[in-house]
Amino acid sequence: MKTKITKAVIPAAGFGTRLLPGTKAQPKEMLVVLDKPVIQYVVEEAVQSGITDILIIISEGKEVLKTHFRPDEALEKLLEEKGKHKELEAIRSLNHLANIQYVYQHEQKGLGDAVLCAEKFVGDKPFAVLLGDTIIEAVKPLTLQLAEVYELIENPVVSLQEVPLVIAHRYGVFVGDKVKERLFSGTELIEKPPVGKSPSNLVFSGRYVLTPDIFEALRHTKPGVNNEIQLTDAIRMLMAHRKVYGWAFDGKRHDVGNKLDFIKTNVLFGLKNKEIGEELREWLRLEL
Repeated sequence: MKTKITKAVIPAAGFGTRLLPGTKAQPKEMLVVLDKPVIQYVVEEAVQSGITDILIIISEGKEVLKTHFRPDEALEKLLEEKGKHKELEAIRSLNHLANIQYVYQHEQKGLGDAVLCAEKFVGDKPFAVLLGDTIIEAVKPLTLQLAEVYELIENPVVSLQEVPLVIAHRYGVFVGDKVKERLFSGTELIEKPPVGKSPSNLVFSGRYVLTPDIFEALRHTKPGVNNEIQLTDAIRMLMAHRKVYGWAFDGKRHDVGNKLDFIKTNVLFGLKNKEIGEELREWLRLEL
């Protein structure tokens, strides 16, 4: 289905402190899950959702993200000479995924500030936001699901997942009334509530379709949790004059921005891989 959402913003400027020292010299978005860096999974989801123009928010020292999606004639020539046609096709496909642009977030002032850096790129149309350290597995790409929901409601919609209530405080929390299966109308949004004080087990899961009025809200959003400009706080501000919806998707979220989930994701993707899955499963059985 073709939707109105053709632009996407991918914030990827954070330091990745939870994965140090592995992220000291390379961005966490370039850490490899099975055989692709995390950022590639995110870009591919956007493209599969009908996105044609992508803006990646980076910081100084993250230029390798540009390099990954840039043509490399020397490497392509080498692969061609060695007859590595499968690898050559994979490399060349990176050059044609989408029209990818970059902008710098010079100060680490939070996710909301990163999204604000995209105002000129977005213009006056609705757009998607995909967190650069989150891989989503779903039968239908999650960004496409949100875009289709937007077609029906023409208001901001955020992706949600259900988690055990005891860990909901780790996330942005969505409180709302059920409109229909999987769709909720928001009444309150809370960025990382105090431990044991979460009013809901529906939490943000790293994908959004937003309207351009979010930028005005971001300009008036004061620093919140961790003294950062929180996107959740700006979306809550929008709720004063328009509906905000949540979509509880059917699928699996992999937040690879921490050590445990990064390892789990690699194991899960490895087990599903046709080339190494059976051997990996046998190795795990023997080791455990």
